[in-house]
This record gives sequence, C-alpha cells and structure tokens, in this order.
Amino acid sequence: GCPGVLAVLGLEATAPGECELTRLLQDKLQYEMRLQYMKHYFPIDYTVQVQYEEVLRPSNITRLRNGTVSETALRYLWFHVSSQAVLRIREVLPEKHPSWKYTQELCQLFDALGEEYSKYRQTDVEAVVADLVKLVHSAGAESRSKAVRPKALLDNCLKVMRMLYGVPCELGVR
Repeated sequence: GCPGVLAVLGLEATAPGECELTRLLQDKLQYEMRLQYMKHYFPIDYTVQVQYEEVLRPSNITRLRNGTVSETALRYLWFHVSSQAVLRIREVLPEKHPSWKYTQELCQLFDALGEEYSKYRQTDVEAVVADLVKLVHSAGAESRSKAVRPKALLDNCLKVMRMLYGVPCELGVR
C-alpha cells in the first residue's frame, strides 16, 4: 500500500492490501485444505506445543471487544498470534513433508500482511493487546504449556479472521 494511507483513512479502516491478503488466506484455509494438510498428513492426535497466548479463539475476541479494544488492535493481535501459530507448525515439519509447502505459502501471506502491520507501533494499540503481543514473541520454549492440534490452530485463525475482517473486507463465508 501507499505510505500514509492508513493515516488518512484512520486506523479503524482496513487497508486494501489487508482485505486482499485475508481473502487469499481464506482460500488457503478452506476446510478441505486444513483437513488434508493439518490433520490427514499428521500422525493421529498429533499436537504442537504452544504458549497460552498463542491460542486465540472467537471467545477471546468477544471478551476483548467488550473491554473496548479497537478492531485495529484486535487485527494486530490476530496477525501476531496467527503468524506465530504457522511458525510453530513449520518448526515441526521437515522440508519433504507434504504439508511443508502449504505452511510455506501461509507464511508468505502472513509476511505480506506483516508489511501492512509494520506501519503500526505498539503505541497505536491498547496496552492489553501490546502486552499480549509481547508475550507471544518474548516467551521462551519453557513457557509453552499447551498442546494443540495443528488443525485447531488454523481453525481458530480462520474463525477469528472472519470475525475481524468479515464485514470490512466482505469475506463471504463460502
């Protein structure tokens, strides 16, 4: 996007790039793909270790919204948690794994989204979100304390994405 566009639109508006990228993500996160790449290609009941803060569900968003956190901050949080979740899944995959390329493609979409969000500073988002984002990135491996199925991580990613971008980006639920 062009520099300065966010300032003109006000931060609440989504940048055109955000909508384009979330649509691409929605395509990549179709149920069949999540099922195949994140469940069928993994051993039965396989889980990835994540931190509590790396699990972001619709209920968390609802709670933060009720705590008057801005939509912008919620999207910023979703971006950090989701891109981290994809990295967690990638960490366990060898390059020859059939899901590797899929997670690679997700990573690239998140990197592109990261460009959109790099314009934000911690000060643009409410302290509660800034703190959560810090936790997501700062904690060492020893604090990871939740075993989550790879598919569940991406299920959450998609559900929350639809909550946050569905209306402004017109993500028709297919």
